[in-house]
Amino acid sequence: MTHEEILAILNARCAGTLMETLSIEYTGMTQDTLTARMPVTPAHTQPLGLLHGGATVSLAETVGSAASHIFLDDPHTYVAVGQEIAANHVRSARNGYVHATAEFLHKGRRSHVLQIRVVDDQGALISFVKMTNAIVERVAKERA
Repeated sequence: MTHEEILAILNARCAGTLMETLSIEYTGMTQDTLTARMPVTPAHTQPLGLLHGGATVSLAETVGSAASHIFLDDPHTYVAVGQEIAANHVRSARNGYVHATAEFLHKGRRSHVLQIRVVDDQGALISFVKMTNAIVERVAKERA
């Protein structure tokens, strides 16, 4: 499957979710990274007009979770679930887009640790996020 096909699948899966509410869109990937963007609109800001930290972390968690999932060795048997996330907000944004790129620091059989850099349209660092995902076996759906 090509990177473009993977991005199209990821974007289609956003319908009806928080990602659609926040207008998050997957925009690029390499063999080791995944990137998404989110607009900075009044719906994404806090009362002072600055990008809300929670919106920023939602973007980071979205791209970090998706990266773990698409880079799993066996996505039919295992799933990535968020275990811990920590963000350092170093500046804010008032408009334009913020872009988050997830990159692996550790890709083990049972855990993934990712760094997610969130930057503005000019490439200035907005937030630096570290995320840990547990890699667990998929559970069969409970029987009714």
